[in-house]
Amino acid sequence: MFTPLGLFKDVPCPQGSKCALLTCIFSHKDVSPASVAAPAATVTPRVADSEAAPEGAPALKRRKTEAPNDGTGEKSRSSLLTNTKSGREQISTTSKASDATRRDSSQTPNRDVKNLQSTKRGVSPPPKRAVSAAKSSTAAVKSTAQTSEASSTRIPPRQAPKESLNPRMITKAPASHSVRSAILTKLHSAMVALNEKVAKDPDSKRKALVLSKDELITMALDEEEKAAKGNPAVYANVIKLRIVKLGKMSKEEWEKEVTAHLNTRYYKIPTNQEPEKSKALITGLSEKEEIVVASRLVTPLIGREKFGYVTKAPSQQEIESAKEGLELAKGFESCDRCGGRFQVFPGRREDGTLATGGQCTFHPGKPIYPSRKQTDHITGDRPAYLPCCNETVGTSAGCTKAEYHVFKISEVKRLASILQFEETPSQPDKGPLPPVCFDCEMGYTTFGLELIRLTAVSWPEGKELVDVLVRPLGEILDLNSRFSGVRPEHYANAIPYGTSLPEQQDVGSEDGETKETPLQVVDSPAAARALLFNFLQPETPLIGHAIDNDLNACRIIHPTIIDTVILYPHPRGLPMRMSLKVLCKRYLDRDIQTAGDKGHDSKEDARATGDLVRVKVAETWKTLKRQGWTIEGDELVAPPGVDPQLHPGRGVLGPGAGEKRKGPAQAEP
Repeated sequence: MFTPLGLFKDVPCPQGSKCALLTCIFSHKDVSPASVAAPAATVTPRVADSEAAPEGAPALKRRKTEAPNDGTGEKSRSSLLTNTKSGREQISTTSKASDATRRDSSQTPNRDVKNLQSTKRGVSPPPKRAVSAAKSSTAAVKSTAQTSEASSTRIPPRQAPKESLNPRMITKAPASHSVRSAILTKLHSAMVALNEKVAKDPDSKRKALVLSKDELITMALDEEEKAAKGNPAVYANVIKLRIVKLGKMSKEEWEKEVTAHLNTRYYKIPTNQEPEKSKALITGLSEKEEIVVASRLVTPLIGREKFGYVTKAPSQQEIESAKEGLELAKGFESCDRCGGRFQVFPGRREDGTLATGGQCTFHPGKPIYPSRKQTDHITGDRPAYLPCCNETVGTSAGCTKAEYHVFKISEVKRLASILQFEETPSQPDKGPLPPVCFDCEMGYTTFGLELIRLTAVSWPEGKELVDVLVRPLGEILDLNSRFSGVRPEHYANAIPYGTSLPEQQDVGSEDGETKETPLQVVDSPAAARALLFNFLQPETPLIGHAIDNDLNACRIIHPTIIDTVILYPHPRGLPMRMSLKVLCKRYLDRDIQTAGDKGHDSKEDARATGDLVRVKVAETWKTLKRQGWTIEGDELVAPPGVDPQLHPGRGVLGPGAGEKRKGPAQAEP
């Protein structure tokens, strides 16, 4: 006889109360112990209506049936099962007799149901204990219902399927069943450990995220099956990395994973919960004081030209040499996504073709290199993988296809040959202007990576100044919507700049979803640049993240910039850069760029960049205040003995911030 695995423990027994097995693999939850344990006793006939007690007399109680006593005083099922052979024979004999009685009664011919006494007999009231138990159960049901109503406001109810911890069958398994079972067991154990952390948390608001036994099994099976189907070539690597990540995962990260799993697995629709609002950023300074302190964060661009910052417009001779090079190249470029060679035709070829080379197959995600461990010399280095499809780098040509190959121009003189750079003009009639934070979105055209949206907000309050779509100079090859967030319908619904927005556009759609407000559009990058110049002076701090890309897309040379890439340098220095999303999560505890394939929102990115600068302003002011600096009016006043002009325009981080240091750091003045 094989050992039961518990696969049928939730399936009711087909025999029900007639089951005579001592160890049944099916469920007997609904079978009363007395019916299974005790043998059939002598049944006392019930009193008919004609023999009932007179009126006013108390109702007769049912006669209590007792299980046969073997002389030891024990009447439980356990004693009967552990008795001698004679006791077991007695049980089997009694059960056979009861079965024979049932067969005889079922075979009684022409039984008249209408004349049965049981159909005319009154129902005796239940005992007091039963009444009290019923009341308590009713109260429990009511309290449970109230609790469920309260919890339903937080998270909808769910019902997990009954599954065993056994890998699901797929058409082409990436590994043997034993290997998959071992991996699945480890994955499930890691999830159980994290689930116990949430269960032990006294915070009652998170109790809805505690998974049951069946839900944990389902979650582990879902994740293992997804890895087995989606990445069969690197199944073992992907799932092992996942197990390691779960082992290091914090309780907060696990709660987010559980929330995403529940929404996807059980609810299929977003809950009615409102997204958590980001906490208000408080620096302890007024807006004017923040602007004064921000002057210490301005970074000079001299010496950073090799990292893409343009400080001087190319000469006409350099522009002509770039045009000659383009003529000799005959439109051949290297694809920015797949690296292949193709030919592009600005203005279209005679047959209307924009580019050759067919479809572009590529990976949209950047490779991720796992951190090294001390045991790598034993287990081997973990290969780099791509987050877009979790494939190992070099195993496939790509997971995404696009209609055209695309390219990007980084050479300054080539950029100037399309649109010349322009320095920020001086506007004496406007006087000093407050700092501006801006962000640009770019798309691929026949002229490379061009500006397609420009957004500028005031700093530090974040009030919108400019937000326009831009018609590029070249023909569009790819709007790069995955990152830019700009789609063809945005251009189709856009209105010319300066036109008032129709009132009906603000009304929600019939299905309850609010329509996106149409953007205004300008005819060229030069027109968008002119709009931005209206809010700038050469001395106005211009704030951005990796601002060299935005300035080059607009063809702007601005001498006063604050770049969060330099304020928050990468550990390995330039040209390595921390992403804006990572910085916001680390320093603002804010999630941005969460729309997935819908892309980024330049307005959200601009305001997030401004808030990162505000965080650095608060830190800088603490340092300056500790050193004796004060704010008087619109100026920073240095303490006695310190020359404020010693390093004009320099931030507290120093002129080499963001670059890899080759020597000891210089002390502050």
